[in-house]
Amino acid sequence: MTSREDVLVIQDSQTVVFIGDSITDCNRRLSEPPYGEGYVRMAIDLITARYPDRNIHFINRGVSAEVITDLQQRWQKDVIDHEPDWVSVMIGINDIHRSLFPDERATVPPDVYRKTFLDVLTQTTEHTSARLVLMDPFYICRHQNADSQQARILEELEKYIVIVHEMAEQFQTIHVPLHDIFQRHLQFRPAETFCPEPVHPNPSGHLIIAHAWLEAMQW
Repeated sequence: MTSREDVLVIQDSQTVVFIGDSITDCNRRLSEPPYGEGYVRMAIDLITARYPDRNIHFINRGVSAEVITDLQQRWQKDVIDHEPDWVSVMIGINDIHRSLFPDERATVPPDVYRKTFLDVLTQTTEHTSARLVLMDPFYICRHQNADSQQARILEELEKYIVIVHEMAEQFQTIHVPLHDIFQRHLQFRPAETFCPEPVHPNPSGHLIIAHAWLEAMQW
C-alpha cells in the first residue's frame, strides 16, 4: 500500500455523483454502462487501483446534449435522492452553443446559466451534506481568426467560466479549471492530440480531465 493511502479526500463508504452532458455520459447509457468510457471511468479505475481498500460508491448521471436547465429538471432524482457525499458537475458547452446558435430548443444565455447553477447548488447544500466539485466547461482550440465560429465560441466561453468561478467561490467548492489546463497543453501539442473536434475529447483528452479531477481530490 502506498504511503499516500490516506490522502484521497473521498473516504470509505462514501457516494460520489458525477453529472453533466455528453463528456460525462460518454456512452454510459449505451455501450459502456454504468460509468461510460471517458474521464469518469478513468478516474474510478485509478482510484480503485491506488485505494483497493476503499469501498466507494460511484454514480454517473451524465446525459448527452444536455444544458444546465436539463440538469435542474432531474436534480432531485439524479442527485439529491442518492444522498451523495460528493457531487461533481461539468456543464456548459451546450449552453454556449445554444446561446450563440439558437434553434428550436430553449436558449441558455449567461444569466440563465448563473441563475440555474445557483439553484441546483443551493438545493444540494440545503438537502444533502455533499461537498461540491465544479469543473469549468472547455473548448479544445486555439483559433486565432477573430471572425471564425471557433473564436466566437472561445469568447462566449469566458462568460460561462466566470460564472463557474463565482459559484466555486460562493459555495467554497473544489474547482477544476479545465479550460486553462487544456490551453496549457495546447502550447505544446496540437488540439488533435486530445480531441478530433473542440468539444468531445478522445481517450487522451479524457485522461487529462481524469488526472485534473484526481489531482483536485488529492489522489
